[in-house]
Amino acid sequence: MSSGHRRGIRAESLAAWWLRLKGYAILARRFRPGRGSGAGEVDLIVRRGATLAFVEVKARADLDSAALAISPAQIRRITRGAELFLAAHPALIGCRMRFDAVLVAPWRMPRHICGAWRIET
Repeated sequence: MSSGHRRGIRAESLAAWWLRLKGYAILARRFRPGRGSGAGEVDLIVRRGATLAFVEVKARADLDSAALAISPAQIRRITRGAELFLAAHPALIGCRMRFDAVLVAPWRMPRHICGAWRIET
């Protein structure tokens, strides 16, 4: 396992801990829809009340760099992953859907950005 991969796993664990402290239930970690689906991995899928959030976790040297690391192509893949997760879990379709980001940097508290991006309907 590469050092970057280990850093990513630690950042996801920290983000999950942070979100649990904020009252979110973790429904899935590292959700992978499968090859050929056009979807990317969704780092965390969380729920609080009637809100379902698909969360991208980014770890960088500083929080601004982490925020800039979320690319438009990645957003499209995560959005497709969210659609496939909902198709596999129809009981959650009535929830409000949101795309969040948790930014992680050394010696800083994680930054949770609710509604980090929106999809066009």
